[in-house]
Amino acid sequence: MADWERAFQDLLAARGASLRAYGYLLTGESAAAADLLQDALLRVFSRLRVGGDVTQLESYVRRAMLNQYVDGARRAGLWRAKRHLLVQPVEHHDDPGPASDVRQALATLSPRLRACVVLRYYEDLTVPEIAEQLACAEGTVKRYLADARAKLAERLAVPEETIK
Repeated sequence: MADWERAFQDLLAARGASLRAYGYLLTGESAAAADLLQDALLRVFSRLRVGGDVTQLESYVRRAMLNQYVDGARRAGLWRAKRHLLVQPVEHHDDPGPASDVRQALATLSPRLRACVVLRYYEDLTVPEIAEQLACAEGTVKRYLADARAKLAERLAVPEETIK
């Protein structure tokens, strides 16, 4: 077995579920999360001289997922703005409940805002770490988080102070 195959199997065995959950939080859809993870794994393992450190590989894959999500959302927005709509969009009806409400509220955020929320509250990164991940200033991250909290509070009908 080649070194990259062993590293690939070790990464998926140790952190596969966490990477899938990260992708789901970014995209909000199981199938899109699986596609995002698969594309990120392809990017990382096709370009990298792979070592055996699972933690380092996981950080490469997470970064690739984040970049691909933000870029893909930007491209999709440009495409939607320029194409002619031929059919009515399909409506998805989630089960009622708090988790469904949170998913719907997250879906209303822009890709950058959603990425900041996921990095801050799921990955538990600090503002400087998020700024480094997104290649932007700390003040920009703070603004994104404040905007996201305000939108989520409004959408979920809770006081903004309760969203920390």
